[in-house]
Amino acid sequence: MINNPLLIDSPLEYGAPLFNEIREEHFLPAFQEAIRQAENEIDAIVENADDPDFENTIAASDRAGRLVDRVAGIFYNINSACTSDGIKEIARKVSPMMTAYALYISLNEKLFEKVDKVYGDRDKLSLTPEQSMLLKKTHESFVRGGAALSPEDKKKYGELSEALDLAKLRFEKNLLDATNDYVLHVKEESRLKGLPSYVIEAAAEEARGRGLDGWAFTLSHTSMGSFLRFADDRELRKEIWMASATKALGGRFDNCKVLNEIVSLKSGIARLLGYETYADYVLVERMAKDRSTVDAFLSGLADKTLPYARRDVDMVAEYAVSQGFVEELMPWDFSYWAEKCRETEFSLKEEQLKPYFRLEAVVDAVFGLAGKLYGISFEQRDDLPAYHPDVKVYDVKDADGKHLSLLYMDFFPRDNKNSGAWMNPFIGQYVSEGEDHRPLISVVTNFTKPTATKPSLLTHSEVTTLLHEFGHALHETFSQCNYASLSGTNVPWDFVEFPSQIMENWAFEPEYLASFAKHYETGEPIPEELVGKLVKARNYLSGYAQLRQLQFGILDMKWYSSVHSTIEDVPSFEKRILSPVSVLPMIDGTAVSPSFSHIFDGGYSAGYYSYKWAEVLEADAYSLFEERGVFDKGTASSLREKILSKGGTEDASAMYRDFRGRDPEPDALLKKSGMI
Repeated sequence: MINNPLLIDSPLEYGAPLFNEIREEHFLPAFQEAIRQAENEIDAIVENADDPDFENTIAASDRAGRLVDRVAGIFYNINSACTSDGIKEIARKVSPMMTAYALYISLNEKLFEKVDKVYGDRDKLSLTPEQSMLLKKTHESFVRGGAALSPEDKKKYGELSEALDLAKLRFEKNLLDATNDYVLHVKEESRLKGLPSYVIEAAAEEARGRGLDGWAFTLSHTSMGSFLRFADDRELRKEIWMASATKALGGRFDNCKVLNEIVSLKSGIARLLGYETYADYVLVERMAKDRSTVDAFLSGLADKTLPYARRDVDMVAEYAVSQGFVEELMPWDFSYWAEKCRETEFSLKEEQLKPYFRLEAVVDAVFGLAGKLYGISFEQRDDLPAYHPDVKVYDVKDADGKHLSLLYMDFFPRDNKNSGAWMNPFIGQYVSEGEDHRPLISVVTNFTKPTATKPSLLTHSEVTTLLHEFGHALHETFSQCNYASLSGTNVPWDFVEFPSQIMENWAFEPEYLASFAKHYETGEPIPEELVGKLVKARNYLSGYAQLRQLQFGILDMKWYSSVHSTIEDVPSFEKRILSPVSVLPMIDGTAVSPSFSHIFDGGYSAGYYSYKWAEVLEADAYSLFEERGVFDKGTASSLREKILSKGGTEDASAMYRDFRGRDPEPDALLKKSGMI
């Protein structure tokens, strides 16, 4: 136990994890020991004979369990980004342990009595605003965690929580297995017509890696998305689209029963705590506050968006007809003809852009943008180990040379890696005994790997994705809080996407693009004409894209606004909910819910609307940069000082008003999207 690299203080600079020494067999005993220590820390708070006060109860509770946080932060990131059968089995064993540990705290009657006593005395205490917020959130977390329940209901709460954690693990495992189980194996070169050379080369590499002849396309966003956009072969487009639209729907890896179980368990927890539905339980802590506000937000925005989405689809359909397409435009046709239409409308092809977005140059440019705005710098640290050879580690330093964070960048897809892109802190920022402990952060994507003849070249949307996740990383990096539970991205869920989404705007700034976009072979800068076309095409299909996001939000709210879920026919359920806001045919026997990890095993349950909610904030906030200059250091400094550094120490709406000088304009997003 003493030699477990997860349990010792890392001798590496900044406490960097000893990834070069960590093995699978270290995790289970590390969890066991960390939980044992954490429970002892909780016991010490409970057994303290002094009258409960902020320091010996509230601050002490925030400090308890830091070793658990560190072990869990490392483990769950590896489970998402570099898993294995062994890791999955450990996750299954650890889940009830972590649930029991959480319940040991949240259902601890004596601890809650102390917390409740301090909370009752709050008006008599001389607390800072940050301390007041920690006290409020600590008390809320106990109440929302079942501390005020009867003994019988506490037992029921624990049973529901344990069952929920295991159900979420099953959902995630089924989804990963279903994703990996499918491959579109193309043997005839003639069926690759229309695909760019870089897509064909990547598919050949994928096939070789699988021991196959020819070309292999998978359900990863990069592989499938490229195939749907470019492949002339309609039959194969339909095949891969249907595989995606039926992923984890029926068969060996069916998630339908699991997702119903997840919804019912969450609903049961909410009702135990006095809420009608899980959505009611969740939204109390959000900026939106209640279901009626979210429903009105989504439906109102959908009503305004629908005419533009229909216009977008009609435009693509008319273009397809003009090119001799005589079939009804189906979902597996839309991306293909939309790309062709865009090429004609704006004389712009994705293939024209990719050569200018070499991954290494884009990363340098993203770092350079942060340097230009905030004065920070990034030093690659090859001496610090990572959890996979593909991962690069960077030391992020402030303008004065002070260390801010360690950033682990993991760019390429793997069979043992979840799809998509995300940011996760291994451990967040906090202050202990006067020492500022800086965060360890991972940014994970699934960009195309380099091949034998080409470097990793990004699509423009992938450049935007990197800026988005990097925005989350900046939120963690700039955190300057005293308490871990308030630091970094520990903010209301409908505020957390604001710092990430605002970064996406620079992907369309000509001056910024011109500063780094150079042809990977010739070194020639991206032509101004091409940048102009890209900017002009920014709002191409913006109505359709926005409606798609609103559909996800509406579906999410419908699942979690139910009292109990027994939906046997998930495709029919989705069709009933989404038909009024759909502009393409809905295909019988398909459904998104079984693979909708954001809301079933992720953190967006009754919260997917947050993306659009935060987009209103970022559209309004970025207009200040546009007024003052997109590289204006004063505006960036204000954003860092008034929002990015404060975590959840203040009310989110108040922080926004402090930065912007007013509440956001409701139509800011529609203006940005060209719909006003």
